[in-house]
Amino acid sequence: MTDNLSLPVRKMIFVIGVSATVFILGGTAFYRSLEALYFAIGVLLTSALNVFKVVLLERTVKKVVDMEQPDAGKNYVRLQYLLRYFLTGLVLLAAGLVSVYVKPPFINIWGAVAGLFTLQIAVIAVRSMKLDESS
Repeated sequence: MTDNLSLPVRKMIFVIGVSATVFILGGTAFYRSLEALYFAIGVLLTSALNVFKVVLLERTVKKVVDMEQPDAGKNYVRLQYLLRYFLTGLVLLAAGLVSVYVKPPFINIWGAVAGLFTLQIAVIAVRSMKLDESS
């Protein structure tokens, strides 16, 4: 699977994994109970979503570059953008509902929110890696 992915995407997936691990370790140190497991599940759920969104974004870009009609490409990019945000909202909604209505809640909503930040951390890290390589 990773053979088809570009180097920046593979770096982003690696950074998402590392930052998710750091969040999980921090959650374990903070909760020190079974709640740490629920926090970890939330982080893993949204980190997996972020990996999926990065792969989906790369496929979108590759497909649009090969399109001959610019208007079709714009519409396709917009649709994919909305799909990625819908998926994020759906996962957060599911995590929130599970954390409120399921007893014991096997997903911690704060873990799910923390996992969302792994994508931003990956973008910043990979961008700073590119800046370091260009100098």
